Amino acid sequence: MEAALIIFALMLLTFVGLGAYLTVKAVGAAKRGVERTVVQARRTVEDTTLRAKSFGQVGVAGALAQLRLDLRTSMRATQQALAEGSRTDASLRESLALFERLSAHGHELDGELKRLEQEPDKQRTAQLLPDLRERAGQIIQAADSLRWAARDRARRFAEDELSLLSEQIEMESGALRDWSREPVDDLAAAAAEWDAAQAAAQTPSPAPSPTPKQAPTPPPAALNPPTPTMQYPWQKTPRPESAG
Repeated sequence: MEAALIIFALMLLTFVGLGAYLTVKAVGAAKRGVERTVVQARRTVEDTTLRAKSFGQVGVAGALAQLRLDLRTSMRATQQALAEGSRTDASLRESLALFERLSAHGHELDGELKRLEQEPDKQRTAQLLPDLRERAGQIIQAADSLRWAARDRARRFAEDELSLLSEQIEMESGALRDWSREPVDDLAAAAAEWDAAQAAAQTPSPAPSPTPKQAPTPPPAALNPPTPTMQYPWQKTPRPESAG
């Protein structure tokens, strides 16, 4: 009885622990999903605001908004391209690592541009603008180079695979359209051989010629011929009728 209670208690603890683990996993997944949704919504709102500033404002404020928008768009597109490509191409993982290092410079520049948007001294900000454009251009050019290299690599692999597949399909199509006479000749030869075998089986075989009979050999003479019966004087001479 005690053993059954212990087993029941262990099973109960196992179920409780498993339930708690699954609950924590579900809560974590939901939390990550919510955080991802919040980040994406915040990013969309910020991009929309920057786009509105770049079109609606002139001067330093509009230039800063346009720099931030170009930088964020290029970095986001490159990150997405490398992340998708690395799932099927392991060689892109090194490129993804390089992009992570480039992203650090991109985040730093984006933060600096964001702070300069609130800077009241627009003249000082205008003096820094050429250097900011140069830095943003270097980061954007590097990100674009990685993104287009990954896309060119994926397109080249797709073209090579398509070419190989086309060659295999052409070979298969040629095999299906091969109406040469070799199979027909083989079939005719096999049919002729079968007919010959059937004809040979139906033809009766000639009867064997009879062997001439030999004359019967006379039996050999007895080695000990019967001795003629001796007539004694007291025997009567056999009568003719008794001999028959």
